Amino acid sequence: MARLEKLYHDSILETIKSRYNYTSPMAVPKITKVTLNMGVGEAVGDKKVLEHAVSDMRMIAGQKPVVTVARKSIAGFKIRDDMPIGCKVTLRRKMMYEFLDRLISVALPRTRDFRGLNPNSFDGRGNYSLGITETLIFPEIDYEKIDKVRGFDVCITTSANTDEEARALLELFGFPLKK
Repeated sequence: MARLEKLYHDSILETIKSRYNYTSPMAVPKITKVTLNMGVGEAVGDKKVLEHAVSDMRMIAGQKPVVTVARKSIAGFKIRDDMPIGCKVTLRRKMMYEFLDRLISVALPRTRDFRGLNPNSFDGRGNYSLGITETLIFPEIDYEKIDKVRGFDVCITTSANTDEEARALLELFGFPLKK
């Protein structure tokens, strides 16, 4: 069992259950999935760029990403239908908790000038999104082997009904949200 999963079952579950007056432990909000998305616009000109992005994402997430394709043509960006332009990974259960543990305890503290995560990045339904500007903050990425510094988006999907419940859940997990 992952460290954060154990933390959820041991303390967070009871804390949120009592704070928001839930009667059933199944009704208590939890993190359901984490989605990592990397858009690679340079892949239009060079196919190797997408391969490097996929390998970086594989090392960070711990599982193979899915290559995403364009849904429609955009002449200004020289993009045609079904052209590969990015990659994404959806993490659930153990892999999700392992990634979140590495994100909170290792990667975010390594970010330059880090003063906390934006508390306004909730979507109104209890989900939280953040952008990582450099993949180099993850220890899995070797600085010598990287061809270009890339960033990606992280979307944390919860079963919370409101942003307030989701904020409380993430703070109990140890997310460094600004006050």
